[in-house]
Amino acid sequence: MAVYDVVVIGAGNGGLTAALTLARAGRKVALLERHNVPGGCATSFVRGRFEFEVALHQLSGMGTERMPGPLRGILSEFGVLDKLEFVEMENLYRVVFPGGIDVTLPTDRQGIVEVLGGLFPKEKDAVASFLDLVYTYSLEMVQGVFFRDPLISKEKYPTFFRYTFRNVEDVLDEFFTDPYLKAILSVYWGYTGVPPRLMPFSDLAVILWAYIEFKPFHLKGGSQALSNALLDAYLKAGGEARFNCAARSIEVEGGRVRAVVTEHGDRLETSYVISNASTVHTYLDLVGSHRLPQDDLLKIKGRTVGPSAFTVYMGFDCTPEELGVFETSNFIVATIDMDSASEKMRTLEPQDWAMFSCYDVSDPDFSPPGTCQGALVCLQYADPWYRVEPHAYAETKYRYADAMISLAERVFPNLRAHIEECEAASPLTHMRYLGHPGGAIYGFDQYAKDSAFFLTNQSSIEGLYHAGSWVTGGGFQPTLTSGRSTAHAVLKAIKGR
Repeated sequence: MAVYDVVVIGAGNGGLTAALTLARAGRKVALLERHNVPGGCATSFVRGRFEFEVALHQLSGMGTERMPGPLRGILSEFGVLDKLEFVEMENLYRVVFPGGIDVTLPTDRQGIVEVLGGLFPKEKDAVASFLDLVYTYSLEMVQGVFFRDPLISKEKYPTFFRYTFRNVEDVLDEFFTDPYLKAILSVYWGYTGVPPRLMPFSDLAVILWAYIEFKPFHLKGGSQALSNALLDAYLKAGGEARFNCAARSIEVEGGRVRAVVTEHGDRLETSYVISNASTVHTYLDLVGSHRLPQDDLLKIKGRTVGPSAFTVYMGFDCTPEELGVFETSNFIVATIDMDSASEKMRTLEPQDWAMFSCYDVSDPDFSPPGTCQGALVCLQYADPWYRVEPHAYAETKYRYADAMISLAERVFPNLRAHIEECEAASPLTHMRYLGHPGGAIYGFDQYAKDSAFFLTNQSSIEGLYHAGSWVTGGGFQPTLTSGRSTAHAVLKAIKGR
């Protein structure tokens, strides 16, 4: 029987950084992954002559060498920074309302004021004031929360306490009157999965601030290159990894973790487990609801599984310029009613909101010469897909993909004519590969009550910890960071035994 200091379940972003942190600290670690490659969402796949990026749109938190961001520091600490090549994106994003406004925002605070002030001259001062709020709030949050100021108070951090739990829609209404301007500034709601009426202002503020200050980046080789580099560093640090090897159960005795049993029947004895799987799967399937403390069970019952995505991956037989694509990140918004767009996420109706990423704009070498690729994605819950009969699934999926391409053609009319390779992924596809309930890409619905302010990486079961989007914000930077912070919590617990 093998004995380990820590067993890490899942080699997604959080699992990889957790396992690497522990291995570098000299601990004996086993990393279990049900898939045959590391990464979870941070992977790629091949169709024809294209290697498609699964999920990374804009990497946040990198910063430049002159002004490094927190993620750059973490990757440097792990020893993988010099093994990766990052490409800075020129702009934040382009937002197109077909038949209406078409605007591209630069990665510059004053530039955003000038661009939006030119389109909405009566509200130029309001744009500047709004960005002042974004910066003030974010800096207070970093100083008070991230740096764990022991003297945090309403008096010391008034903006943080005033705005943290207000919703985006209310704050935008405080500053602006034009609905298109509000839609442009809140388009990143798609990065959390809840519309402006429900999205905490804290989320939008930090996203905007981080991308403006530390810039959005693309990764040469895609996110799979990052996952491979982290795994390689983990193995070199002495860690053990098992692929095609899912965890079957977590043994608990006397309220404490005792072992992990794999799907192959191997029993790995350990006192500490970090699960990068969903908390739903961890508690209900691996631990078992009958052995779960009531406190943890009630927390699970009080939350709802967040959205997955419908993604159309396309390889084109021409360059981005020939397609009329000049920005890496493009939001296509056919309605300014974000509540309506959000409601359609729970149906099989054609969406009014999508993002089209073309990585070759920033990185001309991302696809074979003379070609490019793009990922067209909209958010969608798995519920309506559960009701599709098996015999009708393929036809339903490709009809839905066709409707999405038609939406994109309202902005890029030559898109369909140049498709060489095409693959569609429904929420059920994401569920199959990720193992998450509903194929959720952000964990639970990112409502204020389930934000990182209230989630914890530690279970009531002694020795059981969590990493990833189910206990922190969704996205690459938060999940990569969460694994490291959870590992540090485990190291502290081991030292204190």
